[in-house]
Amino acid sequence: MEISGLITAILIGIVIGVLGRLVLPGRQRIGVLWTIVVGIVAALVGTAIAAGVGVADTKGIDWIELAIQVGLAVVGVAALDRFKARR
Repeated sequence: MEISGLITAILIGIVIGVLGRLVLPGRQRIGVLWTIVVGIVAALVGTAIAAGVGVADTKGIDWIELAIQVGLAVVGVAALDRFKARR
């Protein structure tokens, strides 16, 4: 992976993490860095799932892939929030 790919993954992860956090109702007790990490992981895993299902390469914006990524980010933010609440 080149540096431009890494920077792109971080930027997409930030957007996916923020979208996941906005979709989740209520206040989350995780920080911005954790949101970015969850977003990056959700973006990478969501892309792999979309490729496995066969919806990763479409003309225009990949709405299904984006929905998968945001859904994974919501699950990740909620799981990390519950984990932090127990501590």
